[in-house]
Amino acid sequence: MLRVALPNKGTLAEPAATMMREAGYRQRSDSRDLSMQDDENEIEFFYLRPKDIATYVGSGDLHLGVTGADLMEESGSQVQTVLQLGFGQSKFRYAAPVDGDIHQLSDLEGKTIATSYPRLVRSHLARNRVRSEIVKLDGAVEISVQLGLADAIADVVSSGRTLRQHNLQVIGDAIAQSEATLIEREPRPDREESVDVKAEKIVFIERLRGVVYARQYLMLDYDCRDELLDRAKKISPGLQAPTVSPLTDKGWSAVRSMVTKREVNRVMDQLAQLGARAILASEIRSCRAIDGRG
Repeated sequence: MLRVALPNKGTLAEPAATMMREAGYRQRSDSRDLSMQDDENEIEFFYLRPKDIATYVGSGDLHLGVTGADLMEESGSQVQTVLQLGFGQSKFRYAAPVDGDIHQLSDLEGKTIATSYPRLVRSHLARNRVRSEIVKLDGAVEISVQLGLADAIADVVSSGRTLRQHNLQVIGDAIAQSEATLIEREPRPDREESVDVKAEKIVFIERLRGVVYARQYLMLDYDCRDELLDRAKKISPGLQAPTVSPLTDKGWSAVRSMVTKREVNRVMDQLAQLGARAILASEIRSCRAIDGRG
């Protein structure tokens, strides 16, 4: 049975559970449950602290896990990225008092930095040849400057609202960017998985990949005159090629093509100008065998 770790709380928890449901897997009904078994799909989910997931996967106790890319890097565990899941995007940045004397990365020389990610910060400072003292905290690092524990902080920044509440501002470029990521243990000759586990992992990964792609695309349907089909195909080429079916109305065909959500309105405008009719965009729940996979 496949064993998969999911975040038990935090900003990644609910989106991860939603993705599992969209991929056809049962999820816990009580947020206090630490595990649940989906017998129909032969998979068991474990709900763990996001920071611990890479450790469990790296040790081989769990086959796969969903966590932030920044947390994966910070853990130092022997894991690798399988699939980026398209949610939980954030940036890891330095911040210092608005009215202070720290305005750029070099100003951190000789300063004290509070963070929950000491490994990432040390690595970034070393690459930029900046020497600072690191204070490790488990959370709420923003308050450390106000309490006099640190001169600056390094933390995940999304909207920046928490920084503003504590009179802090972002300085320098982002240390790292992160998003929710599906991870697995780094392969080695002495870590050979069973045939059953390999097969179960492939199914799970392709289900999630299908959800990721479905969230990025819409299905576009329209009717087009046959003499305009070549031009229409160039406007909406799809992932491989559009599906074209003749209509009972002679000289017309129905066309179906996948289009990215960010481009769909522009594509619809161009098709309308070309003379296409009944142009409809609809949601895709999931898909398989994208770009030759599956």
